[in-house]
Amino acid sequence: MVRFIGIDIGQQACEVAIGLDGVIGSAGRITTTRAQLELFAQSLGPDDHVAMEAGSSTLEITRILEPHVARVVVANTKKLRQISHAKAKTDTLDARTLARLLAAGMLDAVWLPDEQTRAQRRWIARRAQLVRQRTRSKNEIHAVLARNLIESPAVSDLFGKRGRAWLDEQRLAADEQTTVKGCLRQIAFLDGEIAIIERELARHALSCEEIRRLMTVPGVDPIVAATFMAQIGDIRRFATARHLVGYLGLDPRVRQSGAQAARHGRISKEGASKVRRVLCEAAKSAARTAGPLHAFAKRIRARRGNNVATIAVACKLCVVFWHLLTRGEDYAYARPSLTKTKLRRLELLAGDPPRRGQRGVITKPYRLQEVRERERELAQQAEHAYERLVADWKQTRPEGAGVTPGRASQRPSKGKAARQTTSP
Repeated sequence: MVRFIGIDIGQQACEVAIGLDGVIGSAGRITTTRAQLELFAQSLGPDDHVAMEAGSSTLEITRILEPHVARVVVANTKKLRQISHAKAKTDTLDARTLARLLAAGMLDAVWLPDEQTRAQRRWIARRAQLVRQRTRSKNEIHAVLARNLIESPAVSDLFGKRGRAWLDEQRLAADEQTTVKGCLRQIAFLDGEIAIIERELARHALSCEEIRRLMTVPGVDPIVAATFMAQIGDIRRFATARHLVGYLGLDPRVRQSGAQAARHGRISKEGASKVRRVLCEAAKSAARTAGPLHAFAKRIRARRGNNVATIAVACKLCVVFWHLLTRGEDYAYARPSLTKTKLRRLELLAGDPPRRGQRGVITKPYRLQEVRERERELAQQAEHAYERLVADWKQTRPEGAGVTPGRASQRPSKGKAARQTTSP
């Protein structure tokens, strides 16, 4: 007999509800420990179906329960309005709601990453936390200088060798001097911790073909590529590029009813915010580099402004990434010497010994003026080709297509909001 079991996971205990023959009842509470969860798993049957909300310990609990039941469904917490917007909300009611929705087949399961992807996510999250801590320490030093009306020196990096020497020469009060020295010690410690994590990320990136392929796109460094791959995992999960854009929250919100024209607003911001953040940083760099992405950003910037252009380029990068990964191809307008330089920096970061002074070995080909000029010329040709493509499209497009408010793409949306424009 099939049972539908809902589990509301708490930090100290888990509330369990069981649905059988259309009747939902509470089954008590178990302690959130490995021993108690394994004992609970042994009491389940091979035909049972279990549902729980996504959380920090959900994946480990799923591993304990999966060998004993027919299916474990991890539900997306953002789509459980029956729980989050309920008038009465308790652990018991939440567990019963999960069991009821599971029995009715109304739970949307989330994708569970494998252990390697989980490890990458933890590395990236740890690095982001350390970088934020280092930024706070640097801002505290800037605040000390501002309080004492001291202008920053004309150096590229205040916390580099010359900048630190300049800080040592400043006459500050005893408490301010203690603050500056303490922040410098914190920065030095955090630099070491970040270097350890970046070394692990570099080793993984060198062994990952997908990350090296994404690095062929101008503006995409190892951190951007690793963050992107750690979030999406298997690219085959997304049937189209539009699904990937929607998963990362870069698709515009849409409101449409009846015969009214569709109204598009800001991006949905669903999914991981850290991926959107690094994609926007990569978009700013790509928009400054000669090539089709530069022409695309320039065209959007002229119509909608700089901020909208940055989001549009980030969305375009998602589309480009999807095509590169699904087709197994490198970026068509890549700069080979720049890509080699990126990979060489990655090798050095992973611990590869330097090759300075070796005859006939060019460790950084992008520094050669002739190579840079030749690759820049090819990128500018690709940019001009894109501009001609857009100009030809504007002349041959049907009247009202693309820029007419309310006009959506003629292709089926497949569950996603249709786009307002059909421009290249």
